[in-house]
Amino acid sequence: MAYFVETNSIVRKIWGKSDTVLLIFAGAASEFALNKAVDWLYFTGRLPTDPIGRLFSTVSYARKIIFAEKDSALKTIDAIRLIHSEVENKRGSTIPEWAYRDVLFMLIHYSISSYEALERRLSPEEKEDVYDVFFRVGERMKITELPRTYDAWLKAREQHLQKDLKKSEYSVDLYKQYKKHLGAFRFRVLVEGQVMVVPKKVKELLQLRKFSLLTPFLPFYKVSRILRLDDLIKALILPKKYQKEIREMDVVK
Repeated sequence: MAYFVETNSIVRKIWGKSDTVLLIFAGAASEFALNKAVDWLYFTGRLPTDPIGRLFSTVSYARKIIFAEKDSALKTIDAIRLIHSEVENKRGSTIPEWAYRDVLFMLIHYSISSYEALERRLSPEEKEDVYDVFFRVGERMKITELPRTYDAWLKAREQHLQKDLKKSEYSVDLYKQYKKHLGAFRFRVLVEGQVMVVPKKVKELLQLRKFSLLTPFLPFYKVSRILRLDDLIKALILPKKYQKEIREMDVVK
């Protein structure tokens, strides 16, 4: 059986644990807020009214691609492009190509930084594997000007960070919506998670500290996973509405 992502790929390990996926989600939430094309996400009204659900939807599509057979994954990618085309038609304008690249670049960056924050450093070969998977997603979506290698992507990623991010009224509003939908405590956990994985430019724009308050608790959390108490911890700090989806993320032990 042919899969879009090989069964021994590090990408399956990264996206097969809810811990890592939730940290990817936290990091992406920060860059969604800062992206200069965030007005496109406001156009349908879904993002401000349900920002957590909107981000879970993005994560869900990514996981459908990563764990699917090749033909099914390609259909999912085609469906994503079609959805965006329909939004473009309704607005009578085209989503900038750099905005598509930015979202793809987010998934690459946070896949690596989240796994490294929670598990271990990735080897150069594993980072190339991560990049190859998302490069193929981008190719299928007909996203232009994608770097061919991970090393080339690092330079492009830095250029995008410097050029495509800014703190705007959308940024401020979106963070207000995060806090409204999560509550003060869970919002604080979200922000501390972001501190662990976001790049320097994002920290500067959002005025985040360099050190996350979650970092000292990581050794205890890793012990809780061994004792299988991590589900209890996640149940306490994560919205009840999404706990079923969160449990279903754990496909790799």
